[in-house]
Amino acid sequence: MDSRFPFVDWFRNSSPYINAHRGKTFVILIEGAAMASSRWDQLLQDLALLHTLGVRLVLVYGIRPQVSAALEAEGIEVERVEGRWVAHRAIMDHVERIASRQRLDIEAQLSLGLPNTPLHGIELTAVSGNLVTAKPLGVRGGVDFDHSGEVRRVRSQAIESLLAGGNLVILPPLGYSRTGEVFDLDAADIAQHVAVALKADKLILLGESAGLHDDDGQLQRQLGPAQGESLRQQADPGSELWRHLGAACEAARHGVARTHLLSWHDHDALLGELFTRDGVGTMITQNRYEQLRQAVLDDVGGLLALLKPLEARGMLVARTRERLEHEIDDYVVIERDGMIIGCAALHRFPEAAMGELACLAVHTDYRRGSRGDTLLSEVERRARRQGFAQLFALTTHTTHWFFERGFELSSTEALPGLKREAYNQARRSKVLLKSL
Repeated sequence: MDSRFPFVDWFRNSSPYINAHRGKTFVILIEGAAMASSRWDQLLQDLALLHTLGVRLVLVYGIRPQVSAALEAEGIEVERVEGRWVAHRAIMDHVERIASRQRLDIEAQLSLGLPNTPLHGIELTAVSGNLVTAKPLGVRGGVDFDHSGEVRRVRSQAIESLLAGGNLVILPPLGYSRTGEVFDLDAADIAQHVAVALKADKLILLGESAGLHDDDGQLQRQLGPAQGESLRQQADPGSELWRHLGAACEAARHGVARTHLLSWHDHDALLGELFTRDGVGTMITQNRYEQLRQAVLDDVGGLLALLKPLEARGMLVARTRERLEHEIDDYVVIERDGMIIGCAALHRFPEAAMGELACLAVHTDYRRGSRGDTLLSEVERRARRQGFAQLFALTTHTTHWFFERGFELSSTEALPGLKREAYNQARRSKVLLKSL
């Protein structure tokens, strides 16, 4: 029965993510263009919601469009070198003024608590300060960058203390030197350094682009830093995409588990990425030791080694090398340091709008994690992308594992015709069905 209120079902389905994110540290960059848009109030409300759900938040904000507009109005020409402007004193006056104004605006909006407003009843303390130490870019290629700087150090202990106190930390695109000077910094660079220093669970970059797409226009949901760096080399130096990919790849290399590239134009981007199975943007993650990927022919030997013990125990139907080679495009695998430690297959029955989850297996040494769920989620995602309405599985040993993940007991009559005809009566496998 469908709910009278669609959001209720969404809320129910988001509960695992709410639990998973509680107590985690997220560093979120919101570019200046978003702050000047009609989406700004909604973004702040989303941040406040994350705070109430127990997420520890550091907000870094950009001001490039606002400063550019102010400089143009004053007739001040800006010299740009390799994507950075040369921040002379006249430019820094505008940078400091606008950064301060924007910070005050954020604090004011996060203090809003009138009845009939989304923040009614929320006590949220926003804190800023001299939490990022900077150094000047100096003279490069014969150009004196003056007050343009880069991050020297993040005062991570101070930020940790503020987060532990239940505060939301706000960081402007400024840094402070030991000599008492203020430097103009790249907001994406600040976000990356802060995420690394805090060992943040997520770095979220909200910009113009709704993630990264391949040549066919398909969203690339997950990339490694090497792939991200390759795409960065194709972007214009100093562009938002260039800056965001640089921050994402560097964060991944230095231990930040996941960086998300999202568009602030999308009303649902932030919450949709965090509280749904598939998300809406692109994630950059370092999978040096373990990764989920499409199987290839070279994996057949590893698949045979993984499946043989389970086949011997009668948990899986025996598969020959020839069969695996023929069906290899149906498989996804989890590879850890060159070893296949998990696999699953999606066999397609388009005439019935159904897919079969088959050969789901995880190496015995690696079953304590959530790899089975990861494989299941990937197969479900692929099935939805194929337009399938249902997923079925046949099992003799793991019925309750499937029950716990939304499958229901069914009968052979529910199977597609070809699968029903091939059903092995001797094994008496349970038929499990899940709507997608």
